[in-house]
Amino acid sequence: MVDYLPDDAQSTQAMDIMENEFSGAVPNTSVMVMDVTVQEALAYKERLSAIDGVSEVMWLDDVMDLKTPLEVAEQEMVENYYKDENALFSISVRTGDEVTITDAIYEVIGEDGAIAGEAINTASSQKMAGTESLYAGLLLVPIIILILVISTTSWVEPIFFLTAIGVSVLINLGTNIFIGEVSFVTQSVAPILQLAVSLDYAVFLLHSFSDYRKKTNNPEEAMALAMKKSFPAITASAATTFFGFIALTFMEFEIGSDLGLNLVKGIVLSFISVMIFLPALTLFFYKWMDKTKHKSFIPSFEGFGNKVVKWKIPSLLLVFAILIPAFLAQTNTAFTYGLGVQPEHTRAGSDFKIIEESFGETTPIVLLVPRGEVAKEEELVSDLEGLDYVTSVFAYVNTVGSVIPPEYLDESITNEFYSENYSRIVINTNQGTEGEIPFSIVEKVKQTSADYYGDKALSLGESATLYDIKETVTKDNVLVNILTVVTIAIVLMVSFRSFTIPLVLLITIQSAVWINLSIPYFTNTPLVFVGYLIISTVQLAATVDYAILYTEAYNHHRKEMTAIKAIKKTLDEKTFSISISAAILSSVGFILWITSSNPIVASIGLLLGRGALLAFVMVVLFLPAMLLIFDKFIKKTTYKANFYKEEK
Repeated sequence: MVDYLPDDAQSTQAMDIMENEFSGAVPNTSVMVMDVTVQEALAYKERLSAIDGVSEVMWLDDVMDLKTPLEVAEQEMVENYYKDENALFSISVRTGDEVTITDAIYEVIGEDGAIAGEAINTASSQKMAGTESLYAGLLLVPIIILILVISTTSWVEPIFFLTAIGVSVLINLGTNIFIGEVSFVTQSVAPILQLAVSLDYAVFLLHSFSDYRKKTNNPEEAMALAMKKSFPAITASAATTFFGFIALTFMEFEIGSDLGLNLVKGIVLSFISVMIFLPALTLFFYKWMDKTKHKSFIPSFEGFGNKVVKWKIPSLLLVFAILIPAFLAQTNTAFTYGLGVQPEHTRAGSDFKIIEESFGETTPIVLLVPRGEVAKEEELVSDLEGLDYVTSVFAYVNTVGSVIPPEYLDESITNEFYSENYSRIVINTNQGTEGEIPFSIVEKVKQTSADYYGDKALSLGESATLYDIKETVTKDNVLVNILTVVTIAIVLMVSFRSFTIPLVLLITIQSAVWINLSIPYFTNTPLVFVGYLIISTVQLAATVDYAILYTEAYNHHRKEMTAIKAIKKTLDEKTFSISISAAILSSVGFILWITSSNPIVASIGLLLGRGALLAFVMVVLFLPAMLLIFDKFIKKTTYKANFYKEEK
């Protein structure tokens, strides 16, 4: 995760110094071996140290002389490493090779051993990113085909939709080679999200093509007319999504820009595919559409608009009643910032549970301070040992001894603690990696070291990294949300040539976003912040299409009839089309949630699935009421509205 922090973040600076000046990395993984004697544990330590990529293994022999009987040693210190004949090693795993290294560790410790920490979480996420994306795709495609079969009158038409978008998804995945690498979040989410968001464009075009084929016998003429008619709607939908995803690229925490860039590429490629490849494909195979026609499965929505209009006042009152509590709740949700604990059904999740039950949680923080002032370093170490939740501190001055000059010792000992310019101190805590207490420990370590060394003291480790992520993404949140809303508002303003319509549409969809993001607060469920940040943009960008489709049809009818009749007619005509789009996006979200063991991906999936349904409900129930109430105002603030005037 530190790879995605900005260059000026303390964790990034500290990591660069560690890599340049020290041979040993940050202890980022705990390994437990069960039912072993002290001598057997030492043998395991040697075998673990011999693994390529494991740069350091710390155990009981690093903090005490094992010639001393354990019974007379300080029990609290001993039990951090050896308890009930179980040995717990703190090891450093090379970044970038977590999968192969953790696999090698499992070979050494066997089925009964356990691994917990940053390295195994990363390895699990990387292993699952590809397989789970494939699994999600295999589940999703049949569901999308079923939804599309219901919404069309030809058995092969869904294949055209999926082929056009599928081609653009594959090209998008292929172009990632020019970027060099993508995050596992992007690998898991982007292809499926691109498919779901841009499938609407193909649906718009082919539905329009089917309509024009009833008016002309020439398929090419029908396609030309369909492209001309659907181009504004597809362009507006693509533009709002495009600029929504562009906002993600402005995140300092670069997982957002990584995903944003992929989705922006995806939207552009999908738009080109639908406007160029799909018409050619359809005209080449349109006879297959004719041969495989089936009766319409679409239920009649005749009279639906009449029912909705009757509920316009209650629906408005209900939304406005829950809007302020929802807004306040989503700003007070409890957040997590990292990968969190893997689910218990996975090996990594069950291992974490085993280690936690045996030894509690252990989270190391590494402190780098300028080398040279031994007395100051001794005082700092003494202060750090006195901090709450700190179980042990490893430094030259308290492990080797401040009276022994480093030049008299073997380099293998001094290199653990000293580089040319820095002294390294490892602080072990008995808390987790994130949350109120872990973050308060990081703050206290930073403050204590700053009292002695000012801003020259740097901290790193998983909890320190997550603390920096928290500081970074909190700032990102404000910027990304403002950019998303402003850019989408400008696109809507240009599309509808109106000041009021963008406001009405944004209130509708943003209300759905706030309600969606407030649910974790009311259910007391922590929310992964990266998921929250991404979905607050993605839901708005992806589901505003429903409001655009509805409002375009309403504006067309409003030129020919009164507001109330236009609302009813639009609801009768467009509710089913919007429900198909919402069903596809919602299916994508819930399948990501069900299939992914990665907390970030699962969080994005659940929020997306729920958000699509909420957006559909808001567009069908709340938006018509808003358009009715603001009809006169919309007429005055829309360029050449040409609304129908009822004769008195």
